[in-house]
Amino acid sequence: MRRAYYLTALAALIAQPISAQQAPYQVEARAMLGELVAFRSAQGQGQLHATADYIVNHARAAGLAADDIARVPAGESEGVILRLAGRNSALPPIIFLAHYDVVDARPEDWDHDPFQVREEGGFLIGRGVSDNKTGVTALLSALVRLQREGFRPERTILFTFVGDEETAQATTDALVTHPWLRGAAFAINSDAGGGLMDAAGTPRLYFIQTAEKTYASYRLTVRNRGGHSSAPRADNAIYDLARGLLAIEQYDFPVMANALTREYLGAAGRIEPGAVGVALRRFAENPDDADALAVLRADPEWGNKIATTCVATMLDAGHAENALPQRASATINCRIFPGASVADIQAQLRQIVGNPDIAVDIIDHPRATPASELTAEVRDAITRAVAARYPGVTVAPSLIAGATDGYILRGAGIPTFGSAGFFEQPGEGNEHGLNERIRVSSFYAAIDHYYALAHILGQ
Repeated sequence: MRRAYYLTALAALIAQPISAQQAPYQVEARAMLGELVAFRSAQGQGQLHATADYIVNHARAAGLAADDIARVPAGESEGVILRLAGRNSALPPIIFLAHYDVVDARPEDWDHDPFQVREEGGFLIGRGVSDNKTGVTALLSALVRLQREGFRPERTILFTFVGDEETAQATTDALVTHPWLRGAAFAINSDAGGGLMDAAGTPRLYFIQTAEKTYASYRLTVRNRGGHSSAPRADNAIYDLARGLLAIEQYDFPVMANALTREYLGAAGRIEPGAVGVALRRFAENPDDADALAVLRADPEWGNKIATTCVATMLDAGHAENALPQRASATINCRIFPGASVADIQAQLRQIVGNPDIAVDIIDHPRATPASELTAEVRDAITRAVAARYPGVTVAPSLIAGATDGYILRGAGIPTFGSAGFFEQPGEGNEHGLNERIRVSSFYAAIDHYYALAHILGQ
């Protein structure tokens, strides 16, 4: 009964025009975003700990006890956990996740200072507004409001902030070993998932991210005795490597489909226009449809959702312009579909290049990324929170080709689901790029989204 009352009240509040959204919590959240963006919280800028201080200080000012705050150092950065203790300690906690670091921005390249939020044409513009300081603001705003209201959930909610998602992710590795996070029921990640608008700006489809591809890089290396460039030979390290790279370019990894991706792509096909939309729907019905596969493989947006992809990204060869190369190497970056292992793809690359003189080595220590099964509880909670602002929008699971902190939590046995809480048109946020932006309406939607989820999931 309490949930129904709460969602009715929320729906009434967020139905107001954006210009009327001047409730105290909204004004406060907008100020938080501006203050968070003002921190140049990129690696090497010396402001990561100061950003963590800001988050902690807001929680303390709202009355959160010191015993409910944990700071987990990890090199240049740190993780922060703010605990909203539950009434039933026997229940496993849930995690809300955001990262406060950003990809750096050079002020001279932007139209205005990237570390000051500017509002223009219905958008908020600044480094991190989309990736992921709106998420940080949404979590912090929800915690502050709930703390002031004296809200105590049935089970503990851990508002968790990561400081190096864009780089080493050592913070997340440290956080998942913290006793508060161990054994968590699941995590909701503000850095993934979210809704798609059509060309007219109408919200059409909301995705809950339940899986992401494994990120892995391989080094292809050819070694040769070399010699004088005036006496070319058939065995040339650069040419041998080039032939191997062309073989990889021309190879299509086998299609992989499961219930998650078929539902995901089928839902996307209902709003995607033209031939791609038709192909998505046909693939969802039959992943062996050759015509649909041809269309999807040719589309960069959707081709990476149906199979593993590998692409050459770096080259290094030769030692002198007048000498035959003694060594040639290339870096191949792969995004591996859930269900395939890093070693599987290494073996496939060896077969593809078809030359035993080309060594294929794994770079660093990539980790496989298992998918998280979307439970009825999580799906229902996110659907209800989305429906409060956007009634009737279809909600479906999704897979992403990129990587977030979610894969580390999944690897630690914590099911993780991406839910950014807002809608946008494909690519309009320009994350990591110039003049990164988010719609004003989307910002306020994210703020309400996490407050709603805390109420729904915390009961």
